[in-house]
Amino acid sequence: MPAPGEPRTRHRPRAAHRSRRLRALAVLAATALAIGLAVGSGAGGGGKSLSPGDVVRAQREAQPVRFTVEASGDLLIHSPVWERALVLGGGQYDFAPLFTEIKPYVARADLALCHVETPMTPAAPASYPIFNTPPELAKGIKATGWDACDTASNHSLDQTQTGIDDTGEALDHAGVEHTGSFPSPAAQRKPVIVDVHGVKVAFLAYTTDTNGIPSPHTWSVNIASPDAVLADARRAHKLGADAVIVNLHWGGEIVPEYQSEPSPGQLSLAKKLTASSLITAIVGQGPHAVQPIERINDKFVVFSEGNLISNQSPEAGLPASSQDGLIALLDCVAKGGHVRVRDVSYVPVFVNHPDFEVLPIGDALRKGEGDPTLLRGSYGRTVSVIGHGTHIEPLPPKLPG
Repeated sequence: MPAPGEPRTRHRPRAAHRSRRLRALAVLAATALAIGLAVGSGAGGGGKSLSPGDVVRAQREAQPVRFTVEASGDLLIHSPVWERALVLGGGQYDFAPLFTEIKPYVARADLALCHVETPMTPAAPASYPIFNTPPELAKGIKATGWDACDTASNHSLDQTQTGIDDTGEALDHAGVEHTGSFPSPAAQRKPVIVDVHGVKVAFLAYTTDTNGIPSPHTWSVNIASPDAVLADARRAHKLGADAVIVNLHWGGEIVPEYQSEPSPGQLSLAKKLTASSLITAIVGQGPHAVQPIERINDKFVVFSEGNLISNQSPEAGLPASSQDGLIALLDCVAKGGHVRVRDVSYVPVFVNHPDFEVLPIGDALRKGEGDPTLLRGSYGRTVSVIGHGTHIEPLPPKLPG
């Protein structure tokens, strides 16, 4: 596995061989044109040769690169969730079956991002309010197809610096990139940059607070502020990033839990960040409820994907919306020297209790899985918050039947 921060290449499936070949021919033509320009400009005496960056921009101008980034909500591992994983593994923890139904959406993305809400250490597992999650979760993350995860949350310090270190080691052993909490100052300064079909995408992650637990070191967890995020984004671009995706975990100090509308603090931070050309898009989670996907300063902001998995539900005395979540799919295009998000589609999902399988609602209804009344209610709640808009659409756009 590459060291954190080193580019990694995702390979497209064989089904795309023909389209790959056509794209390759177009890129070769653009490359030949760019090289011809470079030679011509340098051969006339006094002309300036094109740099490698100029050649890449010429290639992308002739043949833009399209790719999809996936982002999803809280992996919030309460005791009933890990107990179910223990049953599924026959006495060993196996979290992967809980994500089987959403795996196609994750694995098909060119870059799949997840949010690890709770620390993972080999110590005895613990649930709310001070979490400790079995490290086997990292294997389930890898098996589902996630490429990189953020580990900055209001629970990052639940197991102090040891929890941060062990979480990173579990993800390292599983072969998953990670960022947001760190074992050293050097690790904090090295951004995760993933090579996606030749486009270098940086992934940065922050939390707004840590539930009042003081950080062992200034570098242990990324705390969100405009200056900190933009400084890190600037460093990522200097290290070669073409695009910067920022994950913001909204803690209780900036937005009340279960609130479906962004707070003034959320809006303020999002506006300041999207005003910068350094930022490509923002994704987030934290209030355990889905929040709108908005376009701010012509950049997409997925304020909250809700819970991806948890034990939260009306049976636990919480709102029905705490079982709702979404998988955001950002349709990105790199053209010339610029990367932008063209559209965002989203897959409403529901945490089915008591088996804790995460169900894509449209697919579950089509297959006859889950309670159709609960599923339709969840879809209705999520779509009422996110809606249908210009370049923002649910998958499926309408439920079957």
